Amino acid sequence: MLLKPFLLIGSLSIGSLLTLVQVSAAESQYSDLSNSFKKRFNHELRENKLPGGAFVIVEADNVLKLGTYGKRSKGSNPNINADTVFRLASVSKTFAGTLASMLVEEGKLDWQQPIASYLPEFTLADQQNAKLINLGHIIGHSTGLMPNSYDNLINANVNLTKIVSKFDELSPICQPGICYGYQNVAFSFIKEAIEQQSTFSYANFIQKRIFAPLSMSSASVGYDAFLNESNRAEPHVKTKSGFQQVKVKPNYYQLAPAAGVNASITDLSKWLMANLGQNPEVISASMIEDITTPGVKTTKELRRRDWRPFLDSAHYGKGWRIYEFNGRPLIYHAGWVSGYVAEISYSPELNIGMAMLLNGESRVIAKLSAEFWQDAFKRADKLGI
Repeated sequence: MLLKPFLLIGSLSIGSLLTLVQVSAAESQYSDLSNSFKKRFNHELRENKLPGGAFVIVEADNVLKLGTYGKRSKGSNPNINADTVFRLASVSKTFAGTLASMLVEEGKLDWQQPIASYLPEFTLADQQNAKLINLGHIIGHSTGLMPNSYDNLINANVNLTKIVSKFDELSPICQPGICYGYQNVAFSFIKEAIEQQSTFSYANFIQKRIFAPLSMSSASVGYDAFLNESNRAEPHVKTKSGFQQVKVKPNYYQLAPAAGVNASITDLSKWLMANLGQNPEVISASMIEDITTPGVKTTKELRRRDWRPFLDSAHYGKGWRIYEFNGRPLIYHAGWVSGYVAEISYSPELNIGMAMLLNGESRVIAKLSAEFWQDAFKRADKLGI
């Protein structure tokens, strides 16, 4: 809603006063939304007997609500707090897309460069097909490869070098850039390009360019870093007798860009704010535009159980999913790895974002996020935002 000033009262126009009233109303609505979400979050985790979790809701550079629930380990004393570290699983991809975009903006990478120029050992059954796959295809899941290529070998903890050598047995199911095929192994090939052009290891580069400048003090990359964290949430899987703690698995840590980041909910509040444009010295507006520009269609997302009533379209950008939620853009990603689930999302229109972390595998996280955004956009509609 555009409000034009006409009459002046003191130094403020009526239009300005109305705008202030509108902003105040919007803030109170978001506060109410945050409080109601906290109750819902706690209720759903309790009902589903999850060991623990955390959430955060931010607006611009403010934390509206941060909540924690339950234990770091089922049946143990330490509670989850704002600094408890979880595995982010595929939410790690949001960092990889941003790191690559940083190097593109600096002229050190180009999305059109073939991945084979950085990973010469990568080939396909027809070597010419391998040469067609570029960095943009890698980061945007549009390589043309069968979805989740060789995830089965990662699940079996086969060494990544050996897995890369097996790509010469594959033929694409479509030309690069045409169809969507979600990848973990191939997505992580971006690590080679990032390391070669940044001259840092992936872990050091993400620390230097994202974690340190955003004061994400608990964030790290890798298996050893996670095990060395004393305030960490332990993984739990659901069995017939309820949630049971399991060991932290190292296999997907081989794929640092795809699934290697660890962080607390406090860290994710800072990551959300940066992606809302609050830290342009770290993530510029042009980079945000780059990574959130819709790429290949992801029509399978439209059939997600808890989201399908609301999604009008779904695409993948560069490390982020781009949804149209009841006609409004929503930037989103989820992650799931043995014993953990994570979700992060934000609305560039409303300038608010939310994230959740659970140390037990449960689809309740998708229900919670879909309901949150349904409520948020309904309230925005009432406010004329």
